[in-house]
Amino acid sequence: MTYQQIIDTLRELANPANIAGMARYSISPVGTLGVPMPILRKMAKEIGRRHDLADELWRSAIHEARILAALIDDPGEVTDDQMERWVLDIDSWDVCDQLCSNLFSRTALAREKATAWTNRPETFVKRSGFVLMACLAVHDKKADDAIFTEFLHLIVREAGDDRNFVKKAVNWALRQIGKRNPVLNRLSVKTAREIQKMNVKSARWIAIDALRELTDERSWHRWQKTERKPFGR
Repeated sequence: MTYQQIIDTLRELANPANIAGMARYSISPVGTLGVPMPILRKMAKEIGRRHDLADELWRSAIHEARILAALIDDPGEVTDDQMERWVLDIDSWDVCDQLCSNLFSRTALAREKATAWTNRPETFVKRSGFVLMACLAVHDKKADDAIFTEFLHLIVREAGDDRNFVKKAVNWALRQIGKRNPVLNRLSVKTAREIQKMNVKSARWIAIDALRELTDERSWHRWQKTERKPFGR
């Protein structure tokens, strides 16, 4: 499929009712067509890996086209410049999460960006850093615990950011690191308790929510029995 054929198809599939529903979940209606994720994933499988096409789709500024771009781009061809350009364009949490989980987390720069972006002021750039941490905690099987220990220091540093899209990503990263293995579980619980002592509303919420999950022995056994699926569409 060509760029124009894809855009035409997305517009034909547009569903205004879905846009209204997405808006209730704080998904930006700007440039949104309301095409469901199952359809986007099916289109991605039909298109295959297309790096150049992915960049064209991203530049369209259409919500669903950008998610599709994340699904079809080749992680091996993604450049530093592209990652910095795309992350600044993000205007919705779902695009952020789809982009990080399906593409950015699979690049060679994922760990570097996770660290760098958490120190940025832009809401969705910072969120992207923590979403990358969460994704790496689940799927980067070869990563040393030291990498995630360093991530925990960054989680403490940013736990006071009360922006909704940021604090939820910080919490997500903390919980996923804590579910990686018993050693990181203990360190994550310790981190959560440290955060809980901060006199900041967002920090207390992050800590209480994470501790509820990370200290539940029944949940721990469930995590160990659950096969973690690899990245992919």
